[in-house]
Amino acid sequence: MWELLKAGEWPVIPLVLCSILALGIVLERAWALQRRRVLPPGLLQQVEHWCTAGEVDAARIRALREHSPLGRILAAVLLHGGEDRQRQRENVEDTGRHLTLELERYLNALGTLATISPLIGLFGTVIGMIETFNAISLSGIGAPEKLAGGIAIALVNTAFGLFVAIPSYIFHRYFRGRVDELVADLEQQAAELAESLAHLSERLQRERAARRA
Repeated sequence: MWELLKAGEWPVIPLVLCSILALGIVLERAWALQRRRVLPPGLLQQVEHWCTAGEVDAARIRALREHSPLGRILAAVLLHGGEDRQRQRENVEDTGRHLTLELERYLNALGTLATISPLIGLFGTVIGMIETFNAISLSGIGAPEKLAGGIAIALVNTAFGLFVAIPSYIFHRYFRGRVDELVADLEQQAAELAESLAHLSERLQRERAARRA
């Protein structure tokens, strides 16, 4: 591998940097977008239990907001639970938009790397062809060893550009789909908590009315 990179000469350096950056983004997003980190199992049920038991307070909401992305959106539901449904929905959707941006962090950069890597490889190919024609102009075609250097630069940069671009594009599409799936689940659990709060509020109102009667 090292010999191939050496054959690509200086045009391959930007591609090496792109590959390191792409690998870092892939590893970071693979860690950050784990389902158990974004949607901790059992958290919704725990919050619903707090609500039923009347144990929701500012400290719990603050801890919930710092717990996970799901915790943040559930905390938003609790904070705005006393508002009318339309305003509550708008506030929760605003929190959801911020969470979506956080889940999509670095994905635009990964998509950019997938796009520019073949172009950088093409640039290296052009440099290699220039080297080849320059060798032909100086020595003719009777010195194949001088032509081989330019051809090697062209082929190595083309291949390495595709080597970086193809996995970057695959992971970019994969993470985009994963974010969409996680956001849909976040919205669903937020809606379930809002519905539970509405039912709990109605039940409490009926109980108060029954006691007054």
